[in-house]
Amino acid sequence: MNAVKSGSSAASRALAVLVPLALLSTSTATLAAAEDAQWLARAAVAAADNRAAPFAVVDKKNARVFVFDATGRLQGSSPVLLGLARGDDSVPGIGEREMASIRPEERTTPAGRFKTEPGRNTKGEDIVWIDYDAAVSMHRVRANVKSERRLQRLASPSVADNRISYGCINVPAAFYDAYIKPALGTRRGVVYVLPETMPARKRFDFLRPSAL
Repeated sequence: MNAVKSGSSAASRALAVLVPLALLSTSTATLAAAEDAQWLARAAVAAADNRAAPFAVVDKKNARVFVFDATGRLQGSSPVLLGLARGDDSVPGIGEREMASIRPEERTTPAGRFKTEPGRNTKGEDIVWIDYDAAVSMHRVRANVKSERRLQRLASPSVADNRISYGCINVPAAFYDAYIKPALGTRRGVVYVLPETMPARKRFDFLRPSAL
């Protein structure tokens, strides 16, 4: 959906300078998000669910992405922009609709385990497909609509203003190039999107008692 827009800026690249290799932010929300992401990462690796490949975990409640190596070791973390609407499912058939017809309450980032693959949008830009049928991808943030203030939203300490997209996961350009592209942009992979309306075990089979 948002993956069809083009453009980035030096400000977007500069933003990712604030995101180091290791997670250094000490805010309570960020630390809590990191604990949840690392807990899921350990469970995924223990169950061999990541197929011995690098992967990412997206925490929607805290609007952050965490990138892990194949052993579950954290490589980097960054704020992201997510779907405007709260919810864990895409509307059936939404990927076939014109963006102008998608209502605000339908603009969700779906939760669950997604088999990703590298792709290109209609502008020829490289992206990572999360759910091709629902037209949900992970891509560099684009600031071509000034009124949306996407770069400012990423830099803001508030999580509430990180909800702006049609469902796609918008990542600072420099972080995308440094972490997302090497891990997921050249091969098929896995992204785990934590739900915000239900327990994680409802979306990830390897967390259920029978799988442990």
